[in-house]
Amino acid sequence: MASSSVLAGAAYPERHEPREGRLDRLLTAARFFTGRVRLGAKRLELIVAATNHAATGLDLLSDQELLAKAAQLRQRLRREGLGSIDPAAQSFALVREAAARTIGQRHFDVQLIGGWAMLNGMLAEMETGEGKTITATLAAAAAAFAGRAVHVITVNDYLAERDAESMGPVYRALGISVGCVKQGMDPDSRRAAYRCDVTYCSNKEIAFDYLRDRMVLGGKPRAIAMKMEALSGAGASRRLLLRGLQFAIVDEADSVLVDEARTPLILSAEARQNQEEVLHRQALALARQLDDADFEIRDNGIEIAEQGLDRLEELCGPLKGVWRGPRRREQLVRQALSALHQFQRDKHYLVRDGKVVIIDENTGRLMPDRSWEHGLHQLIEIKEGCEVTGRRETLARISYQRFFRRYVHLSGMTGTASEVATELWAVYRLRVATVPTNKPARRGRWADGIYGRTELKWRAVVERIRQLRAAGRPVLVGTRSVAASEELARALEEAQVPYRLLNARQDRDEAEIVARAGEPGCVTVATNMAGRGTDIKLAPGIAELGGLHVIATELNDSARIDRQLFGRCGRQGDPGSCEAILAIEEDLVDTYLPLAAERLRHLDRLPLALGKFVFAAAQWRAERAHSRARRDLLDLDDYLGDVLAFSGRGE
Repeated sequence: MASSSVLAGAAYPERHEPREGRLDRLLTAARFFTGRVRLGAKRLELIVAATNHAATGLDLLSDQELLAKAAQLRQRLRREGLGSIDPAAQSFALVREAAARTIGQRHFDVQLIGGWAMLNGMLAEMETGEGKTITATLAAAAAAFAGRAVHVITVNDYLAERDAESMGPVYRALGISVGCVKQGMDPDSRRAAYRCDVTYCSNKEIAFDYLRDRMVLGGKPRAIAMKMEALSGAGASRRLLLRGLQFAIVDEADSVLVDEARTPLILSAEARQNQEEVLHRQALALARQLDDADFEIRDNGIEIAEQGLDRLEELCGPLKGVWRGPRRREQLVRQALSALHQFQRDKHYLVRDGKVVIIDENTGRLMPDRSWEHGLHQLIEIKEGCEVTGRRETLARISYQRFFRRYVHLSGMTGTASEVATELWAVYRLRVATVPTNKPARRGRWADGIYGRTELKWRAVVERIRQLRAAGRPVLVGTRSVAASEELARALEEAQVPYRLLNARQDRDEAEIVARAGEPGCVTVATNMAGRGTDIKLAPGIAELGGLHVIATELNDSARIDRQLFGRCGRQGDPGSCEAILAIEEDLVDTYLPLAAERLRHLDRLPLALGKFVFAAAQWRAERAHSRARRDLLDLDDYLGDVLAFSGRGE
């Protein structure tokens, strides 16, 4: 990122964000919503010839000689850095040779292009199934040779552990140490993992570890804090977890940097509950007494109408304390209305072992260590009859946007970035480099079926599954929520169609269920497949039948996530097909184009052109709303950063 400074040679290196003036903010906001910043692979292809040249004779070396050559390259890169193509090509050649020897995989030319893009601080857009995991080893190893602390950041602990284990032999063959950080590790184990040359971790774990380091430093500017305590012998540096934010490779980057960027990261501790549970119970009781005409559900929350406020004032007549103040009263009841009407069980959360567990709406995964703030979590616990946990007191906070912008070198990879290329540039100064596929894509898109009512949609889905199973083809069906996946499961049971179900209730069996989804006649019903990271390999003979067929039963708020689901078929040159079978009366259109939903839900089946237009318009409105939310969060985070910095507290 341009026009910012780095703490060069500091004990805790990270990038300093530039101070933006009003004009800078306006230009950034304009770039946020307009244009596209993409780069083809043409000028990146030079790395292929350079790597092939550097690889001459490597296959004749013994393992020990290969290790010695890696040690020589390490010395050169630590002197010269990563500025030129020649040492990078030598590094890539060594990694490719080590991969062929240790795990039996040799990097394709397109993977060299992806690795070179990341080494140049870009986001490599590679189709689903093109081998992003092994591509990351190229950039990670080169940066490790140059002495950078490398963080390969994935979307969850399972993928971090899997990738560290599967790619570990490649690194170790070149003398590069590998660590993995996951939930539940003690500070000493985390510290040891971050001391490795390359560390695999989830975005959540590393961001919270960074906040913990900030607390160790007392929120003071790093350079001053480190020098002061080195003089005083306080030893805080020994309590730090990270070695700074030096070099990051973000896997499923659009999910991490865009989709999850609407929620701030808050490091908290349980506060004393006092009378808050009583207030929450009273707020829910009051909210349940308001009629539909008293409030309105909008994209950005609940709006209580004038008559609702009058009704609320009347209901609070016998109550005392905070219920006498109109602003605080309205705030509490609005939050209670959100808990009752906006947050739905089996869609936004599960109740497991008597606890409310949040479901990540982008991946369908459970987030057991997350909780909603401002009393919302406690309100939902009361709504569901669960034990009420204590309110969390904020110790430190940061947004993903602000956190990742602090990396000295930020890069990433994903299958779907074109749609948000401008936002990635505006916020992170990340250019999207589109990498070609290794083999020509053979994915066919069938005509969508768009119905008015949900029951007609499920009937069509079941019939399509019957047809495909009869032909011996495997089918993957995507839904947006746990409730929808279980509704389809009941319909399949009634139709006596065998299936496998993957949603937040079966998260422990995820990898096995997904890996077997390419078997003959196998029907897999799954909640959102974004970022699941497990290959679906076709069983023998399936390619000749047409490959895997993917059915989307609901479109997501972002077209990128639909593209990720469809990308599950037709991988690495395999044949495959996909289609969407939708209903107008469901969430997307009902939320963002309610008038259209009301007018069209009575139709049995919509004309294809009309149906596609309605869903495209609804997705456009949804994506605009989410983009605004991310921009608002970034502005708020910058504002809080300025205020806290002025007070001397840092984060």
